[in-house]
Amino acid sequence: MKKDSGLIYGFSAYIFWGFLPLYWKLLGNVGPIEILFYRIIWSLIFMFIYLTSLQKLPVFIQEVKELLKSRRKIFAIIAAAIFISLNWGIYIYTVSIGQVQQASLGYYINPLLNVLAGTIYLKEPLSKQAKSASLSAFTGVVLLTVQTGVFPFHSLFIAASFCLYGLTKKQLQLSAATSITLETLIIAPLALGYLFFVSPTGFMQYSFNTNLLLIGAGIVTAIPLLLFAIAVKKLSYITIGFLQYVNPTIMLIMAIFLFHEPYALPQFIAFAFIWLGILIFIIGNIVDARKKSFKQ
Repeated sequence: MKKDSGLIYGFSAYIFWGFLPLYWKLLGNVGPIEILFYRIIWSLIFMFIYLTSLQKLPVFIQEVKELLKSRRKIFAIIAAAIFISLNWGIYIYTVSIGQVQQASLGYYINPLLNVLAGTIYLKEPLSKQAKSASLSAFTGVVLLTVQTGVFPFHSLFIAASFCLYGLTKKQLQLSAATSITLETLIIAPLALGYLFFVSPTGFMQYSFNTNLLLIGAGIVTAIPLLLFAIAVKKLSYITIGFLQYVNPTIMLIMAIFLFHEPYALPQFIAFAFIWLGILIFIIGNIVDARKKSFKQ
């Protein structure tokens, strides 16, 4: 029952993320930078409401006190806030200019980039399956670059920023609620400064419906993150690995059939190399897990 509930939380989080481009499309009259900063401000407000209503503020305060004792952890949470903000920003921008496929590609590449980062930064051994998966995905990216004549900068930026965010978070032992609250709190002064003093529109000077959508941006940001945090505690790493591809697959389907982005045979072949890399990666994880359980 515990695993079943974990699957529900996990699927809910990734399905939520998969359909999120639809939400940003509704804010087509708002610039990407403004959407990013409103997303940060309203996420912060939502998280404080969440912490207060569930009486989790004491836990938040205690975790912050512990974090402030370590300079390394302070730098880590600041870095995490910067990386997730950059990730959100380039993702929103990519969707806003009608390149949902590029955003989807970024989240397909991210798990494989995590493997490489783990090898280089964390000195974790790189298995034969991981090498093959990374090579296959790299081939797909190269093919896409050749076909379009444009290096998939947005995709790789999305993947790299989220990878760096994950690496930074490994240095911190914070609950999901505290982490989200602190990350948005750190960027909030910059966001408020821009929205009040730099933005040509001014703070919340849109139509009533647009203002509601901007407020809702905080809710649609925080909810899947909280659902994901619960799922991680209930599910194995391999199961999470499977679920991870629900998000970009939904985005890719929407890009082709809903937003009618061009998708010809050469692009399919390029994505096939990326999917092959993912398949190799997943099968490799399953085989390794079975070997370990058999030894035990």
